[in-house]
Amino acid sequence: MDQATGVAEQQDFGAIYGVDRWGDEHFCVLPNGDLALKNPLVPDAPPTSLPEILGDLDQRGVHVPMLLRVTGYLEHEIRKINTCFQEAIERSGYRNEYRGVFPIKVNQQAQVVDRIVEYGREFNYGLEAGSKPELVIALAHPLAKDALVVCNGVKDAEFIRLATLSRKLGFNTVIVLESPLETDTVIEVCKELDVEPILGVRVKLTQKISGNWSESSGDRSTFGMNTDQLVAVIDKLRENNLLHCLKLQHSHLGSQVPDVNDVRRAVNEACRYFTEMTSEGVPLTHLDLGGGLGVDYTGEKRASENSINYTVAEYAANIVEMVGYAMDEAGVDHPVLVTESGRAIVATSSMLIFNVLEATLYDSATAPAAEPDDHHMMTDLVAVSDYLKPERLQECWNDATFYRDELRALFRRGYIGLRQMARAERVYMHLMNRIRAHAASLEDEYELSQQLEKFADIYHCNFSLFQSLPDVWAIDQVHPIMPLQMLDQAPDRRAVLADITCDSDGKVDRFILADGESPSIPVHTLPEKTPYYMGVFFVGAYQETLGDLHNLFGDTNVATIQLRADGGFDLLHEQEGDTIAEVLSYVEYDPSHCVAAFRKLVDNSISAGSLRSADRKTLLRAYRDSIEGYTYYE
Repeated sequence: MDQATGVAEQQDFGAIYGVDRWGDEHFCVLPNGDLALKNPLVPDAPPTSLPEILGDLDQRGVHVPMLLRVTGYLEHEIRKINTCFQEAIERSGYRNEYRGVFPIKVNQQAQVVDRIVEYGREFNYGLEAGSKPELVIALAHPLAKDALVVCNGVKDAEFIRLATLSRKLGFNTVIVLESPLETDTVIEVCKELDVEPILGVRVKLTQKISGNWSESSGDRSTFGMNTDQLVAVIDKLRENNLLHCLKLQHSHLGSQVPDVNDVRRAVNEACRYFTEMTSEGVPLTHLDLGGGLGVDYTGEKRASENSINYTVAEYAANIVEMVGYAMDEAGVDHPVLVTESGRAIVATSSMLIFNVLEATLYDSATAPAAEPDDHHMMTDLVAVSDYLKPERLQECWNDATFYRDELRALFRRGYIGLRQMARAERVYMHLMNRIRAHAASLEDEYELSQQLEKFADIYHCNFSLFQSLPDVWAIDQVHPIMPLQMLDQAPDRRAVLADITCDSDGKVDRFILADGESPSIPVHTLPEKTPYYMGVFFVGAYQETLGDLHNLFGDTNVATIQLRADGGFDLLHEQEGDTIAEVLSYVEYDPSHCVAAFRKLVDNSISAGSLRSADRKTLLRAYRDSIEGYTYYE
């Protein structure tokens, strides 16, 4: 209460979810409790309520679940990395330029790649293609004159031919040699076409990084050449008069590198290869340090699987300084610096929004009394309430759990009936509710509080984990998750989030909170008349591409918006989510054949007399409506 005015101060419960740590540049909580989008390109612009955006989109026919892309967040990250490298170059006196490229594999969606090219043009920002389809995408874009197209991955003759011929159109397409065998193919194709390529060579570093993707680094990583292979390739190119085409060294530092000192060590080793190849007569001009720039998903700012202990500015400064020092010591000209930062560019630009459909609650506000003919275990369970006090919480937990488990065993053996078992479960949940309330106020009951997490509610949500958040399921990736409304009210429940697939793995039970990671998330009692929205943030990297069709749930609706300086937004693009017909076609069904087969079943039932003719139209309409509808809950 404000003593001067007597007015209650507005509380912001968004801090519970750590939004001020992981989302400070992009999100804030409004006085009405709505989570709002900030505009990093126009810092003075008023924040825009996310629930209001969803309400507006719903009126336009764009419904949840949806992937919401914010173009300003994408532009902001592109500007940030290019500006940080430019400032580091100017500050350290580095004598060359930075040329970033975006790895298409990180997010191959047209709306994303098109805007990366648009926003990156002033920085000569290019693209990285790791396959023939991705090269086709890259060559369909009007890149800036000095932008690079870096071709990584396994390449056949067709891939190499297209990459080489693209030089005639003015593309700065670099064919990165991954193996000695690939080098032979490049030599054959270039002789056939009589076109000189721009070549690169991928060199494996022995330095390994920490984190989830440590196996993508080190000398046991999948792609690139070891030192012996590298020397053989240099000699082969020299023998075939192509050594002068070898301009770029690619050395991948790793993915989502959590520790900046790992960056330093890897860059130092990459520089050793660069200077040694230069002394061998290789006319290298570009040093490509691959990916690695991480995203701080938790906001902890420390070296861990889901966080990083550095900023983009620090990352750029370390690379520029390390390369500059190494080249000066070796008397080698400073190369053009290239990085392939994908995750850091696109992760923050997309968020998955879904509504909670219903809740399974694991507590009871009241408990039934014991009845005269109850089993004595039931009487003992009810009696726990009589001595439930703060100093006896663990004892009460032990006793209640023992009696409940014994009653379940009696039920399985037929000694107690259904209704007595139902009352026992309600008594137990009521006891857990009271124990939880006491434990929350006691600092020394941490272990008991952890045990009580088993009784978090289940909030059933309108999304598919396997389609939209595959990394959460596959590699325990953690994304920021929080409610989008009611953040002016204290959450009164805790829950895990279950999706609508019929799979026990379809749930989220690791959450980022201000006080650390938790197996449940604070939520509110579901409102009766308004939707309760949840958001999963920083999902722009990989999630759209990796999703699968578990239970045949397809892509969600997608809305791409642009935040305006006045606090509003413009809908730039809408992509409807997959219909059931489209998903069926992905798994080799012809939707028209399905309709025909169903029609035949209906007609056969009418002929057999088990169905009235008048029902035919209703059944066929219901089937067609379903096959043309959204795969998610409507």
